[in-house]
Amino acid sequence: MLLGRIANGDSAAAEDLLPIVYAELRARAGAYFRGQPMNHTLQPTALVHEAYVKLVNAQSGEWSGRAHFCAVAATAMRQILVDHARRREAAARAREAHVGSRTQIASPSRSPAVDLLELDDAIRKLAALDERQAKLVELRFFGGMSNAQVADVLNVSMSTVEKEWRKVRAWMLRELSAEGAM
Repeated sequence: MLLGRIANGDSAAAEDLLPIVYAELRARAGAYFRGQPMNHTLQPTALVHEAYVKLVNAQSGEWSGRAHFCAVAATAMRQILVDHARRREAAARAREAHVGSRTQIASPSRSPAVDLLELDDAIRKLAALDERQAKLVELRFFGGMSNAQVADVLNVSMSTVEKEWRKVRAWMLRELSAEGAM
């Protein structure tokens, strides 16, 4: 398995993996960037490449399969997007720019987009309360996964994911209420 070979340091396996996962990472990045303004300073290709490098260099051991790899990729993309948004916001503050240029991310429930940094803060708060629910939010927003895919990654039933998604959406809505909706 390519993922296992990569975890064991096989650089040839990393080269073999790129064409396989590139399309999937590109689709996730493309979905994110569809809601962004044209002047966004991070491009989808750069996000995909940074995420790929982060995944290949990860020392988290073997991935248990495609679903686990996609979950790790969602986490990597979230980290890259949040870091980029924080740097951009810091630069904007340094230039005394107005706050209206914050980075937004589309909601998986087709509600209005939410502020990326506020979402990240909310996910961090949620992780302190319930790590699995925080992972669910991350997989839905940053992994673009359906409830069925999330159930597979988290190794729980579909009904558990549906119940927790309803619960966590209500919690996130309260956390993000200043921005409108989720």
